[in-house]
Amino acid sequence: MTRSALLAAAALLALPAHAQPRPGGGTTTTTKESVDPKIKHAEAMVQDAESAWVRPPIDEHTASSHGTVVTAHSGTIAYTATAGTLTIRDEEGQPTASVFYTAYTADGAPRAQRPVSFFYNGGPGSSTIWLRMGSFAPVRVQTDSPEYVRPAPYKFGPNPQTLLDKTDLVFIDAIGTGWSRPLGDKTGKDFWGVDQDGDAFARAIQRYVTKNSRWTSPKFLFGESYGTLRSGVVAAMLEQRGMSLNGVVLLSTILNYGVELSGYDQNPITYIPSYAATAWYHNRVPNRPADLATFVASARAFATGPYAAAIAKGNAIDPAEFHAVARQMAAFTGLSVEYIERADLRVDLGHFMAELLRDQRRSVGRLDSRYTLSVSDPNSSGPDNDPAGTAIAGAYIATFHDYVANTLGYKTDMPYRVSAYALPGFEWDWKHRAPGEGEHQIAPNTGVDLAWTMRTNPFLKVIALNGYYDMATPFFGTEYDVSHLTLAPELRRNISFKYYQSGHMIYLNPVELEHLHTDLAAWYDATVENARVGIAPRGGGRTR
Repeated sequence: MTRSALLAAAALLALPAHAQPRPGGGTTTTTKESVDPKIKHAEAMVQDAESAWVRPPIDEHTASSHGTVVTAHSGTIAYTATAGTLTIRDEEGQPTASVFYTAYTADGAPRAQRPVSFFYNGGPGSSTIWLRMGSFAPVRVQTDSPEYVRPAPYKFGPNPQTLLDKTDLVFIDAIGTGWSRPLGDKTGKDFWGVDQDGDAFARAIQRYVTKNSRWTSPKFLFGESYGTLRSGVVAAMLEQRGMSLNGVVLLSTILNYGVELSGYDQNPITYIPSYAATAWYHNRVPNRPADLATFVASARAFATGPYAAAIAKGNAIDPAEFHAVARQMAAFTGLSVEYIERADLRVDLGHFMAELLRDQRRSVGRLDSRYTLSVSDPNSSGPDNDPAGTAIAGAYIATFHDYVANTLGYKTDMPYRVSAYALPGFEWDWKHRAPGEGEHQIAPNTGVDLAWTMRTNPFLKVIALNGYYDMATPFFGTEYDVSHLTLAPELRRNISFKYYQSGHMIYLNPVELEHLHTDLAAWYDATVENARVGIAPRGGGRTR
């Protein structure tokens, strides 16, 4: 029975005694004493349930262990791994949430000069198990991309591509996910929204920095997917609260949800280069060129040129132009001209996933379109599932539980939530108020926040990491979002782009993980050196 059911039972048993008919006439009275055993039993059940109820800790709990990792670039690094909770509080000091994190810090490095990076996944409503177990920690789940991970035993061990050679790493779970929970009278709804979530992460980062004496360390945000949208909010909030960042890493980016509004033509344009890369990978392109990047560049030119001009005309388009654009689109996407024309030149993502390899009875992935899945209905209008997600989930979740308990030594009976999606009442509040804006945005665009932060802190560097086969947050969409940040030329130079032959979770591809490390290592070095030298971009300056 649930706690509420037990309390209800106890209440019913505690009702006043009533006169009841007695066989042969008269009445008999049921006294309070006669039901006392039942009342006592119900109360005992309530007490047992109360005593077994696992609550999030208000006091901050930690468990630490030590390890070494042999890196591919910097030799052996000794480190301390800490799993624990951060208690965040409101302006009055009242505890509002217990936030779970895992931190990896290099032993012997001076804290005042050692960079520290804060990692989180997105969703919204996802824990950070994916970045924690697959990307740049000193240990990771080893994947052979793009293959379905075999059942246990899993390949888990040292990560020679760890970023611990450049920065300390702190992985944080969103409230309502992982072991992060509201405290007191707060509920998930107090944190499930663009601005509410951003505030919680900003407070968690400030708490970690204060608790571990890292205020003078170079500081970075590292978000994936919705986590990149979150980074815009968090960066601005931290700047407003006196914590200036050195850099922001955007992995598989979406900053602007406005492009997804119905009837807005930017979204179909955004997908064309990703469709082209996917068709190229699966060899569905006529006269397939040898070089992917060159083919994608041609797809970009088509998307922003003939294709954008065509769909902008809507139903007023000339039939000859309509057919010509459909033929060009077919050459880039691997779909038939007839299919594209039936779709009115606008092919929905789910339809593309199901259609590209329909003759093979397979659909392609959304998170990573290199992955394929055998379908139950070859005539279906959409895929059964996303093979890029199901391929790794079992390995990541099982390995995490074993690692946290048996290596890090963090013990709790509270269930770890991989996501908050199935929780009662989970509904995201998409309203957002950016710095300097009086009204809430209905569809959030936190590029406004990021641009404000870059204008305020002209030393802030941003790097966008993009997978060619990511169709959840397509790289052309990132290019569009960043190109519309309304930054002066000298600040635009603070943003760089890198591209990889992988999907949404670029680190799943072991070859590209090495390239990721190489690119990020150079970027971290340059960003920290830029702050040390202290020369702002020409024309830059702080505003308050």
